[in-house]
Amino acid sequence: MKHLFLLSIIVCLFNWSSAFTQSYDILLNDGHVIDPKNEINGPMDVAIKDGKIARVAEQIDASEAEQVIEVANYYVTPGLIDIHSHNFHGTEPDAYLSNSFTALPPDGFSFRAGVTTLVDVGGAGWKNFETFKEQTIDRSKTRVLSFLNIVGGGMKGGEQEQDVSDMDAEMTGMVAKRHPEVVGIKVAHYAGPDWKPVDRAVEAGEIANIPVMVDFGGTIPPLPLDSLLLHHLRSGDIFTHTFGHVPGRIPIVNERGKVRDYVWEAQKRGIIFDVGHGGGSFLFRQAIPAMKEGFRPNTISTDLHTGSMNAGMKSQINVMSKFLNMDMKLNEVIAASTWNSAQAIKQDNLGHLSEGAVADVAVLNVQEGDFGFIDSGGYRMDGNQKMECELTIRAGKVVWDLNGISRPYWIKEEMGQ
Repeated sequence: MKHLFLLSIIVCLFNWSSAFTQSYDILLNDGHVIDPKNEINGPMDVAIKDGKIARVAEQIDASEAEQVIEVANYYVTPGLIDIHSHNFHGTEPDAYLSNSFTALPPDGFSFRAGVTTLVDVGGAGWKNFETFKEQTIDRSKTRVLSFLNIVGGGMKGGEQEQDVSDMDAEMTGMVAKRHPEVVGIKVAHYAGPDWKPVDRAVEAGEIANIPVMVDFGGTIPPLPLDSLLLHHLRSGDIFTHTFGHVPGRIPIVNERGKVRDYVWEAQKRGIIFDVGHGGGSFLFRQAIPAMKEGFRPNTISTDLHTGSMNAGMKSQINVMSKFLNMDMKLNEVIAASTWNSAQAIKQDNLGHLSEGAVADVAVLNVQEGDFGFIDSGGYRMDGNQKMECELTIRAGKVVWDLNGISRPYWIKEEMGQ
């Protein structure tokens, strides 16, 4: 009997220990999960343990979780990925987006919009990437990645971005290979009448096996857009500012309101069309006709900097809302801000809620009402849906909570009153 009693105690202790080790840190209960990679679009619970996604299922026992957050009537998605941002903020005068005042510190502009990963595109070149890494990447709670500028000195604006002699494909590719935070090569703002910057960026991309993002335009007369998309860029390279109409660049929608045939062809052959809204690169007169034809952006991004943050762009979630009101389905909008973006930068570990994945999660609310949206030309579009971020979790930690849904109620008796 004594042995049976001891055995029963051991069994009880084992079961208690197993239950304890299997418990979850956070349970997002009763939400509508949209996870495009795993083709989930419906009611699900999401459990988080040790900064990872532990389980996604129709029902998870709330008693197994240390903290339960009720998310009924909300959408639960992977943390949003903004693949076109400018975050090499600093104090160098007249340095535009490279360690200067026009770029923005990540954490103040990411989590409140559901963004857990920002990609700085071109702020740093191979010469000053180490400064960017130490100053921004290593000091941010937001995951910050980088497209290395083909210009060695980075995106300093003006004449420095026209210096072809500072566009060293070999050094750019070598530095990119040494740093896993570098996920692409950027070429931008070149106003010369030749393809050298694009071709050198592609060469660097080949060396490091990463994509190129092109901010195209500036040459008068414009270089042919079809040559860029069909002959100079590779499948998997990224054409940003898709719905812009800027001087020195042929727009994707022609004067008859139709998407050009070679644009359709380019997308079919694997060119990624990115929104890159910004302060001057998104017009409803381009986006609405394209959307009506069925042309969809592959990725949605902001082009976040001081010139766009308080204008028509505002935030990732606001740009997503525009496409929701241009008849893009919600699951498509989420895909273009999560899994599509992760694939575009070859980061298959991000942008989904698979078991074992990092627990980067956004909890979103879609409001219905009368809303207005502004493009970069100052024109308004009315809409009846607007997205809002209620909660953001980064690596298993709550980093943004708009209405306190993760917090206990205040009870004055607990304060001794």
